[in-house]
Amino acid sequence: MEYVRLGGSGLKVSRICLGMMTFGASESRAWAVDEAAAAPIVRAAVEAGVNFFDTADMYNEGTSEEITGRLLREYFARRDDYVLATKVYNPMGSGPNDRGLSRKHIMDGIDASLRRLGTDFVDLYIIHRWDYETPIEETMEALHDVVRAGKARYIGASSMFAWQFAKAQHVAQLNGWTRFVSMQNHYNLVYREEEREMIPLCLDQGVGVTPWSPLARGLLAGTRDRGGSRHTLRSRTDRYAESLYTDEGDFDIVDAVRAVAGERGVSMAQVALAWLLDRPGVVSPIIGASRETHLTEAIAAAEVTLTDDEKARLEAPYRPHPISGHF
Repeated sequence: MEYVRLGGSGLKVSRICLGMMTFGASESRAWAVDEAAAAPIVRAAVEAGVNFFDTADMYNEGTSEEITGRLLREYFARRDDYVLATKVYNPMGSGPNDRGLSRKHIMDGIDASLRRLGTDFVDLYIIHRWDYETPIEETMEALHDVVRAGKARYIGASSMFAWQFAKAQHVAQLNGWTRFVSMQNHYNLVYREEEREMIPLCLDQGVGVTPWSPLARGLLAGTRDRGGSRHTLRSRTDRYAESLYTDEGDFDIVDAVRAVAGERGVSMAQVALAWLLDRPGVVSPIIGASRETHLTEAIAAAEVTLTDDEKARLEAPYRPHPISGHF
């Protein structure tokens, strides 16, 4: 396993990050798996050298954090041996202050996450989305205080507009507060709008890019086809995927991935991930796995080097998309 710095920070993470959203029974995610099924996946990740794990408070109503904490304590001898990320923003209750990026919700959120995770600190605390109702100054000062209190080592952000991210970084720098070291954005072969502004901004500012949905929620692995067939439980029940990937032209890219994979004798997932791992600024894609084979394919993708001709074939069918994933 290769380890790289997370942006301009000194923190080193594996080239593959295991996303933990899949873990924990949930009515909203029929494709989620329980702790017994998650355990061999996490064990295999640890044995392969993965040291970066990503979850969020709202994943499966908090059970993802609980499972993540238990399994990482079981498979790692020391807390210092792994990098743990979680997130704050989404609703965690019905009250008016149970969501967003107010000082109150951030302070309540980090304490609740630490209790579920069973740890004294997270390595990376990420704001899950932009809060249009809270002044960014309030958010950035609260995040800085979380770091100063030793409850988080670094902070990161997720999908938003580039101007918003630039404003947040400027506010932090202006006040001597902690700045973001990572951007977890929506980026893959069928959604490349981040290449216009966000990724150039991250490259300029030394921010590590850790894309979510690197396989377009299975689309780039061949789980859906043009005729409307759905080949997995997740592709049949993941309504969010249906809202993200609606362009019929996306299947031209899927066809290109399938062709290159066939010629290479590797899986479609490996080809799509190999392309993403080669992109400027990309540090560690967030890989979701409900079976151990999903993880092994992702790890193997790091060993695939695409030719310039193959990359051109994969990129040629792309058409501009409306912004998606910010809300």
